[in-house]
Amino acid sequence: MQPDSAARDDAPRIKDPSGGSNQTRVRAHNERLVMSLVRRHGSLAKAEIARRTGLSPQTVSVIMRALEKDSLLIRGDPVRGRVGQPSIPMALNPDAVFSVGLKIGRRSADLVLMDFVGGVRRQLRETFAYPLPDQIMQFAESGLEGFRAELDEAARNRITGIGIASPFELWNWLDQVGAPSDEMDAWREFDFAEAFARVTDLPVIVQNDATAACGAELVFGRGREFADFAYFYVGSFIGGGLVLNHAVFTGRTGNAGAFGPIPVPGPDGRPRQLLNQASIFVLENRLKEAGLDPSPLWLNPDDWPDFGDILSEWIIETARNIAIAALAIAAIIDTEAVLIDGGFPEDVRKRLVEAVRSEFEKLDRQGIQEPRIVEAEVGAEARVIGGASLPIFNRFMIDQNVLIKEPV
Repeated sequence: MQPDSAARDDAPRIKDPSGGSNQTRVRAHNERLVMSLVRRHGSLAKAEIARRTGLSPQTVSVIMRALEKDSLLIRGDPVRGRVGQPSIPMALNPDAVFSVGLKIGRRSADLVLMDFVGGVRRQLRETFAYPLPDQIMQFAESGLEGFRAELDEAARNRITGIGIASPFELWNWLDQVGAPSDEMDAWREFDFAEAFARVTDLPVIVQNDATAACGAELVFGRGREFADFAYFYVGSFIGGGLVLNHAVFTGRTGNAGAFGPIPVPGPDGRPRQLLNQASIFVLENRLKEAGLDPSPLWLNPDDWPDFGDILSEWIIETARNIAIAALAIAAIIDTEAVLIDGGFPEDVRKRLVEAVRSEFEKLDRQGIQEPRIVEAEVGAEARVIGGASLPIFNRFMIDQNVLIKEPV
């Protein structure tokens, strides 16, 4: 049995992903279920997997042997208990599967090679005034060729696909960052799957960038602590995602959790969209007005220089508007938590989250079950990591709907 067998991908799905089945026809489901549990917990012994899934010990043993034979699982050191044979925890093999992630931003693009457990093996970045399809494809094609050249043949054959995290409707909203509409119109008819088919036979999956970031936080960050949460990612434009019952909820059109259009009070008191009040492009414009170079904002999102009062004022204003949006979301959805991340250094994220908590306390919260407001963990790379996760979850995990609405 090969990890990419058609039988595994085409098997019928079980409606309740919390349990297993011993029927032969849903063996693919059970394999995905086992790998999903192992991923979520880091490592698990066979007895623990049987207990958590309800599968028989014999069924679990068969599945584990098959997955180990395919090198998808590896054995850990035996753990000795008080009686009986020592248990052997099994973990995902980082080298079993690789995936390529492409993040398209309004000022930069990132390309990563990620392993089976979310480790970034290679990363490339390119910055620009605004993204254009030909430029992005040239960057992606060159980077993909470089990644493949650094791997041996066996590892190259273990690249499972390309996941793309991109804002929806790239041709919109670009006037705020100085992009000409005539050039950006090229995105209207652009088809990622068709473009990549000319350079690779790898499958391509596309997801909204903020939704992908939310999925990355759910899988690899603090999102694992909560069944339901709202997620804000502050990039050039603020976006977000919504997790319900441990899965990203994308909605009918894939746009659920797109918090940018939420109305908040503008400087004149009139309603404005959150994206116009709580995005990095606002900080960029203020730096320009002060005669300061804004390029460090996107050249190195992990290490900004000290922008002094301009940054401090932006943090407070951004926090005030996120707090208003968070209260509106809590009133409708009753989430456990609000997680906040963005394309900025950890110290900026910490200051922003503390400011959101402070601003939230000032609001009239009567009748609201208050969510926890916490820092996310994945950081500035959340979008590209979420993108790279798409093919892995689509092919190997039972909860692939964590990140995906539908493959391209």
